[in-house]
Amino acid sequence: MGENIKIGISSCLLGEKVRYDGGHKLDQFLIERLGRQVKFISICPEVECGFGVPREATRLEGAPASPRMVTIETRTDRTARIVVWSQQKMKQLEEADISGFVFKSKSPSCGKARVKVFGAPGTPRKEGIGLFARVFMDHFPHLPVADETELHDLLVLKSFIERTMGLRSSTR
Repeated sequence: MGENIKIGISSCLLGEKVRYDGGHKLDQFLIERLGRQVKFISICPEVECGFGVPREATRLEGAPASPRMVTIETRTDRTARIVVWSQQKMKQLEEADISGFVFKSKSPSCGKARVKVFGAPGTPRKEGIGLFARVFMDHFPHLPVADETELHDLLVLKSFIERTMGLRSSTR
């Protein structure tokens, strides 16, 4: 049954060296616990939309409800590029028939909640949502989503797996 359940996941959590600094955020716990139950669909929005590795670090700026993704040093606004790519990616994810997503916490593209957004005074507020995560959650409002930190709680992990399996059985 597990091979039929497909879960999107931020590529860096699988150990892929896709982060801005060429690193990764391998989460062995998730791979061991969740990987037994599902097939991972690896996605890195920043690499897939062409930002490259390594790349200049970005952050969210402006209003938390509609932030801009801006590079820190050169102040390049990357918002339109990643949002357009994200919207186009949703069709592929529909076709892949995914049943949920595991996002990288705190990421300006993949954080699902509490992402720092820098306002006019420059003081960050942890009220943002990563740009890809926002498009995904708007497009798939009923799919279970979590970030890696939430899934380290075994009860939350169990619930996440059950919800993804429930979605799979209800669509048959």
